[in-house]
Amino acid sequence: MTDVFGRYVEWVPICPEVEAGLGTPREAMRLVGDASQPKLITITTERDMTKPLAMFTERKLDTLETADLSGYVFKKDSPSCGVERVWMFNRHGMSVRDGVGLFARAFMERFPLVPIEDEARLCDPVILDNFIERVFFYHRWQTLARGPLTRKVVVEFHTMHKYILLAHSRQHYQQLGRLVTRADRYRPKVLIKRYGALFMKALTVTATRHKHMNVLQHVIRHMKDQLEPSERAELDSVMEDYRAGMVPLVVPVTLVKHYVVRNRIDYLRDQIYLNPHPKEMKLRNSI
Repeated sequence: MTDVFGRYVEWVPICPEVEAGLGTPREAMRLVGDASQPKLITITTERDMTKPLAMFTERKLDTLETADLSGYVFKKDSPSCGVERVWMFNRHGMSVRDGVGLFARAFMERFPLVPIEDEARLCDPVILDNFIERVFFYHRWQTLARGPLTRKVVVEFHTMHKYILLAHSRQHYQQLGRLVTRADRYRPKVLIKRYGALFMKALTVTATRHKHMNVLQHVIRHMKDQLEPSERAELDSVMEDYRAGMVPLVVPVTLVKHYVVRNRIDYLRDQIYLNPHPKEMKLRNSI
């Protein structure tokens, strides 16, 4: 992933424990105490390293405010960077998996909309596709928010993302639709902020095979008048293969894009759903 993805992003390596001056090599550490306010304690010498990591974290997050981040991949099980199910220990040495790394917790509180993921989960093709998708969409929203803000550009953004939103969450798409319909009630900066928060929340909902089927069927119905009976039959056959798990998502999407371009259906051609990320990443080849 890092090699292919690296063509489109700049990786910013961060190791909180090293940068906080906790040493290399360093004694192993673990989270101890209450999961809501844990302490970072060395295992053998029982030194409390919470304060130096907290001081570093505050400085680093201030720096990251200007780094224009579009996503963050955290280290699995790390007492500083684990995003979920990190081992927590009580004073008797008993453990449970309900902790969150100290740096990861602070990062998520400071940047609630930035897409994040646990490195180990990215081995799952569906989770990987969802994360990369969110990274590109967050960047697209950031670009929109930095440009000339008008209600019109928010409406256009919403229109272009209709099908990708439907592939994730119809409920959130409808909520966003109501927000856009009432766009004249908000100042542009307030509107884009509210839209962005709900937009990113929608994308955290997993896009399933069933949802992709519904979206593709909707797209096909939209262009049915431009298709010959044999072409519609071909699409129906490919869709059935996808529904049965015989082919990946890239197959029906590629065929749909062919007919959209050939028939010059501008509304569909502009839909981000058909090209959510660079095809070279081959993410839809595995889902």
